[in-house]
Amino acid sequence: MKLDELARTFWRDGFLAIDDFFDPVQVGRIDERIRQHYGDHPDFSHTDEFISAAQTEVIPWFPQNEGIHEFDALANDAGLGALTEAILGPGWRPDYCMVMFSRRGTAGQAWHQDCSPDSPSQHNLNRLVYTSDIDDAVGGQTVVVPGSHKKGLLPAGDPHGHFPGETILAPRKGTLVLLHGHTWHRVLPVRGRFRYSTNYRAVPSGTPKDITDVCVYRNMRYRFSTSSIVEHRS
Repeated sequence: MKLDELARTFWRDGFLAIDDFFDPVQVGRIDERIRQHYGDHPDFSHTDEFISAAQTEVIPWFPQNEGIHEFDALANDAGLGALTEAILGPGWRPDYCMVMFSRRGTAGQAWHQDCSPDSPSQHNLNRLVYTSDIDDAVGGQTVVVPGSHKKGLLPAGDPHGHFPGETILAPRKGTLVLLHGHTWHRVLPVRGRFRYSTNYRAVPSGTPKDITDVCVYRNMRYRFSTSSIVEHRS
């Protein structure tokens, strides 16, 4: 598909999944670096309050902030940049690179929006790169509600409940998933040794730097900069 067609699909659905976007050898180097960093039994970095309330058991890592340059090649990939501009328009900027790791037996991630939809025109773009297969044996597939980026606030309710029309994504090694920050999504429980993805977040021109500081869950809004619940929802 051409860039303009891909962009239209993204804005229709609020997400876009493209298999084999990246070369397996290229992402293999990133995959090895991620496994070296985490090992088999990394400790959680979020507070117990967040893990319990959000029902989100992930361990983030920001490798570029530590001067680790293996991740730069994907961030600077020309194809990724062109597709990002087709979606976000000129003047877009990269935000940060974040690896999200989940251990065996963990709950994955409950339904959430990565930024508040209170202002529909202000949002982030998740650019998720998968360096290993996400299949039934591993678990941790991503569930999205197509078109939900246009539906406003994620409804309060069961953090792991079901929505009509939800779609399950099972990315392979080399897959790119683009996800609008207002799209309702979650991650299924992890069965294998671990599950991870690398998110090269980007934002449109004029977007506040703290756009992803407050995340919306079905039972709360959470501010990461202060590690605090700013709103209980029911």
